[in-house]
Amino acid sequence: MAAAAVFFAVTVGAKPAPAAHSEWVYFDHSGKLTYRQFKVGDRIMDFSYAGYMGGGVAVPIVPVKKTVTPSDDDDSAAIQGAIDEVSALPLVNGIRGAVLLAPGRFHCKATLKISASGVVLRGSGSGEADTVIEMTGDPHLAVLIAGESTIKPVGEATTIVDDYVPSGAMTLNVKNASGFKVGDVVQIVRPVTPEWVHLMGMDTLVRAGKKQTWVSDELKTERMIVAIKGKRLEFDVPLADSYDAKYLGADGAKVVKVEHTGQIEQVGVENFRLVAPARRVTLNDKHFNGVELKSMKDGWVSNLRILNTTGPVNLDHNTRRVTVVKVDVTQSIALIGAAKSADFSVDGTQILIDRCSADENNVFYIATGAREQGPNVVLHCVFHGDGHVQPHQRWSTGLLIDSNEVPEGGIDLMNRGSMGSGHGWTMGWGVAWNNVAKSYVIQMPPGAANWGIGNRGEQALGKLPTFDPGPELPMLPQGIIESQEKPVAPESLYLEQLKERLGPQAIKNIGY
Repeated sequence: MAAAAVFFAVTVGAKPAPAAHSEWVYFDHSGKLTYRQFKVGDRIMDFSYAGYMGGGVAVPIVPVKKTVTPSDDDDSAAIQGAIDEVSALPLVNGIRGAVLLAPGRFHCKATLKISASGVVLRGSGSGEADTVIEMTGDPHLAVLIAGESTIKPVGEATTIVDDYVPSGAMTLNVKNASGFKVGDVVQIVRPVTPEWVHLMGMDTLVRAGKKQTWVSDELKTERMIVAIKGKRLEFDVPLADSYDAKYLGADGAKVVKVEHTGQIEQVGVENFRLVAPARRVTLNDKHFNGVELKSMKDGWVSNLRILNTTGPVNLDHNTRRVTVVKVDVTQSIALIGAAKSADFSVDGTQILIDRCSADENNVFYIATGAREQGPNVVLHCVFHGDGHVQPHQRWSTGLLIDSNEVPEGGIDLMNRGSMGSGHGWTMGWGVAWNNVAKSYVIQMPPGAANWGIGNRGEQALGKLPTFDPGPELPMLPQGIIESQEKPVAPESLYLEQLKERLGPQAIKNIGY
């Protein structure tokens, strides 16, 4: 707990936490979750907004409009033709219909593309005797779900006037709220200043004698206004980062109304087996990849069995409110070299990775990209092999790793230093809750926090990774470690937060 005092004065008066009781999130006498805060107001955020439709909503069963049976030849054109036919149907309550792939083995040498809202690609099961899509031909992506996202500022931006907006907050105050109304979509825009980069220790990154740039320009996150009281804006989803005026420059952080168009909605991929040829490749080779989601919201990927793709599931930075559930990944031949691929690449926001699994080595089971704000959640997943759940690069925030098993690998919320291309601090305001892993590296970023609570496995310290020779580097400060080797209540933080926010039916809706 001493590491917390390095950057924050913690609210005084808290008694030592009893066994199996977190002092950061715990039940009060009435059974309601209570959150300890830093003196400036930061806290473990409410992650329950992650997932399809913002969490707690059942994925719909979309009616079949077209069925495709396998042939003895390439089936790409037949499946794509069916997708295009369904994509041309009118929307009814946001849904057009599903393309059903009959049982059997389909051969596909081209990418299957969904670019319209309300379309589902569904197989007849993910077993070997059910629907199998066998990838043939040159390396390619199997399924692409993609809109064409455009974000356009509307009107003038206004400045945030708070000296400090804590992580986990739902509100902030602005200089002028007259240009906003309830229902507006806005961006909160934080400038990347030399002062903040220096605070983070990221202005000295060097690789092969060349200076590396960690983060530059601006950090942006999108929210909807749900209430306005004077100059105070209230948002639909908590903020997953803090905003400290001391490090925001003379102009400060801003809020601007935007028109975000082109995202497709209510799209799903479900219930089949995807098989690529086993190949011995490096990260720089051309790959067979699985499912990619771009510029979409309110969608799902469920009940897939994916074999031998290098990138099984990838969600880009314009992807929002998506559930990936019961997707099982296997790679029979590990990637060659030190550079690793990611099984589940999470670059969007409000993403729920739920009850997924993987069995492979030399891989990131879960990786985040740069500059993304959560809430994002990895829940009840099981990953076997020597890989890691490891946010990958350049300051993403708000990740909950909840009740997972990585028995031969690790879970890391860390500073990656000069690794990659200067990936540096990868995660702030992240939480590892009640997991089992071989090892953990949970580190404390300047001006932020990462928590490891109720975890079982070795807690390791680490230095700043570097490729250049130089003086011996000190150990980086450890994050907030609590109830090591003994799980805490609630068993799942995400599920308890979801139940408290939306009620017990929300838990049943997502299959718990």
